Amino acid sequence: MTEQRVAVVTGAAQGIGAAIARELAADGHRVVVADINLDGATAVATEIGGVAKKLDVSDPEQVAAFTKAVVDELGRIDILVNNAALVPFVPWDQLDFTEWRRVMAVNLDGMFLMTKATTPVMAAAGYGRIVNIASNTFVAGTPNFAHYVATKGASIGFVRSLAGEVGKDGITINAVAPGLTETEGVLGSAHNEGFAYVLPAQAFDRKGLPADIAPAVAFLASEKAGWITGQTLVVDGGHTRN
Repeated sequence: MTEQRVAVVTGAAQGIGAAIARELAADGHRVVVADINLDGATAVATEIGGVAKKLDVSDPEQVAAFTKAVVDELGRIDILVNNAALVPFVPWDQLDFTEWRRVMAVNLDGMFLMTKATTPVMAAAGYGRIVNIASNTFVAGTPNFAHYVATKGASIGFVRSLAGEVGKDGITINAVAPGLTETEGVLGSAHNEGFAYVLPAQAFDRKGLPADIAPAVAFLASEKAGWITGQTLVVDGGHTRN
């Protein structure tokens, strides 16, 4: 790599997003740690020598202002990792339209808004890497997450479709689909109980960690992955096998 790339990682104040930010920084990129939790984002950015910015990805005005600020400050956006997401455990008979829309706004609208805002910047430079964080729940059909799984399926469809449009501009777009991962959010929620079901199905007898996911994202965000686009890489310790 002859020049320092600028990478934006959304939802990077903790968990998988923070691990991705660390991995990209270790690869030599200047990382913008974007999160609605500015204190958490600042802590991660300070650790890796990056830049922290508060951002609600579901707000079109915030996304537009954020993108302009990053370009004004750092001159470019080469890599976008759409990681910000809500992961609520809600059985179907308790899922109402308000909750459905809340999850769609962050997980799906946020992905659209960030991608829409940053692809013109990448296209102008003739280079870009976009990585969506999907989920193996789309493959597994995990129950009690209908709204969440729907957004992750949509994320994969988005990758497949958009690849054919942005490739001409030197931009690749792929997805990484993690399995159940031991993050702060998982440990503090009902999701933690899922390990009892997931571990016996995996090829490896341990819990997945954010550090297991980040290298796959970093590879797809690298120059070495320039001939890979429109693909989904499942990173779940062999829980699901296609």
